[in-house]
Amino acid sequence: MKEEVRLMKGNEAIAHAAIRYGCDGYFGYPITPQSEVLETLEALMPWETTGMVVLQAESEVAAINMVYGGAASGKAVMTSSSSPGISLKQEGISYMAGASLPALILNVMRGGPGLGTIQPSQADYFQATKGGGHGDYHLIVLAPATVQEMVDFVALGFDLSFKYLTPAMILADGIVGQMMEKVVLPEPRPRRTEEEIRKQCPWAADGRKGLRKRNVVTSLELESSRMEEINHRLQATYRQIQENETRWEEIDVEGADYLIVAFGSIARICTKAKEIAEEKGIKVGIIRPITLWPFPTEAINRAAQGKKGILCVELNAGQMIEDVRLAVHDAIPVEHFGRLGGIIPSPQEVADALEVKLSNKK
Repeated sequence: MKEEVRLMKGNEAIAHAAIRYGCDGYFGYPITPQSEVLETLEALMPWETTGMVVLQAESEVAAINMVYGGAASGKAVMTSSSSPGISLKQEGISYMAGASLPALILNVMRGGPGLGTIQPSQADYFQATKGGGHGDYHLIVLAPATVQEMVDFVALGFDLSFKYLTPAMILADGIVGQMMEKVVLPEPRPRRTEEEIRKQCPWAADGRKGLRKRNVVTSLELESSRMEEINHRLQATYRQIQENETRWEEIDVEGADYLIVAFGSIARICTKAKEIAEEKGIKVGIIRPITLWPFPTEAINRAAQGKKGILCVELNAGQMIEDVRLAVHDAIPVEHFGRLGGIIPSPQEVADALEVKLSNKK
């Protein structure tokens, strides 16, 4: 396989990217709107070409625990699901965070709460960025806006996960998971040999016999002082991630009177809304957080200087807006616009909301 240009869905692109990255194993369970990830992997049969394991588990809970086991042995393993399925995986995700294990998790969001709808949503923001499971932990959270970023974030997510020994999540909405675009698939990376895994992951429990000391991978610690040390070490890692890995995109921020903050596919709708607003003489800049955690707090604070207001556009009832308001310290008005139930707003609706909620205010 070489670098290749293809037309495909976002979910299909994830599967191709995982194989080309050299992923050792995928463990998942079908749920709309991300089932094409598993279906594509099964159709491509990478176990015959690269040795990658692909397994449909009996449940989401089983799938995340298989990921836990694979990650504990130093393998590059991943899973994917959609909102209610990710809820079922939260215990395992927390366990992996507590055990400092690398893994990649894809969430193609659908509407909720409960079983909700199979239509797109961005209502898992809190679950992903605030730690949906128990304990003081964070995931690295990447929010793709294009099918190309679905491809690119597989490698980025795995690389960051192994660099910091913490799980990473690609938080995609159902729009980018289901839509088709032209993508450039990267040249494949060779899968690591067992010897390379042992060198790169000396902490891994690989089950070899004859060792004087075997690694034990666990998130359990009964000694309180030791558990506090582990938590302090995790928090130090999170601070390092915040310092080095925060990512965002800015569009025409300088000279704008207002800012729109949006992530994922909704940010694309906002670029057209920006054009509509500017036809009325309203100067608008856009900030698109690429990492939802770590959140680009400082970048938004800088961009907000001298602005008249911010419109936070999300496909939910208002979740990221809390982080945006914290970023600007209530120095300027921050308003929210969103649609619920899987209804996707038009660019005109966003432009109208900007005008009504912000530019018409005296």
